[in-house]
Amino acid sequence: MAGLSAVPLIAFASPKGGVGKTTLAAHAAALLARAGHRVVALDLDPQNALRLHLGLDLDAPGAFGARLPERPAWREALVETPCGARLLPFGAVDPARAMELAQALWREPALLAEPLREMLAVPGLVLVADTPPGPGPALAALQPLADLQVLVLLADAGSAAMLPQIAQNRQLGRGTLAARAAERAAVVLNQVENGVTLSEAVLEMAEQALGPRLLGVVCRDEALAEALADRRMLIEGEPGAGEDLQLLAEALAKRLRLPGAGGRARVEPPGLFDWGRM
Repeated sequence: MAGLSAVPLIAFASPKGGVGKTTLAAHAAALLARAGHRVVALDLDPQNALRLHLGLDLDAPGAFGARLPERPAWREALVETPCGARLLPFGAVDPARAMELAQALWREPALLAEPLREMLAVPGLVLVADTPPGPGPALAALQPLADLQVLVLLADAGSAAMLPQIAQNRQLGRGTLAARAAERAAVVLNQVENGVTLSEAVLEMAEQALGPRLLGVVCRDEALAEALADRRMLIEGEPGAGEDLQLLAEALAKRLRLPGAGGRARVEPPGLFDWGRM
């Protein structure tokens, strides 16, 4: 594994909101869990939406990200989800509290980095983090520890404008540290529409500019929105977005050299995992 830890940390990020980042992070966590990996999905976005994508109720209890200044015990904050992955939910906060939390994390990145290091010391664990859109303190604290940062873009003009910067490893800023972090980054192009000129042009541009750093492509598929509305996930390799999401999870496993990445890992019911020994 090319990352900094024995346990892989996958960070989903995006330059702006509304690109489907949380949807992709949730499906990656669910599909990796379905493939037999012990997965913890970490919600660092104050929108607190990852729980909904993982099949929990809107009023589901639990908070981890919102309690970082209190230094909560992460094992005690874990929540079961129907897909087999464990969740560390952000927790419900209002905008003023979210701003206070961000300021606290800017002042003291260790509030997040320390529990992350504890998680990364657990053998056999896979961490999938959903970060807030754009640059911010959570992503800054997480980047030095991440094995892979997955940047989610749309197949639109705004993303096309970013591709040269990404190809030159400049999307995370200037300097050696930013360049090193960018080398551990990959791109997923979301909501690609066949037959739409702009969408196909952006995809072609991304293929040419990024090469193997274009980790996956997910088509625009109303079935994905319908599944979310029904509190379901496309984890059966359904034609369209379901198949694309399955391929993305397989690409993540291969990139991080997870057990079974060369084929299908042995699938075990989540209940057989001894989470209490983490």
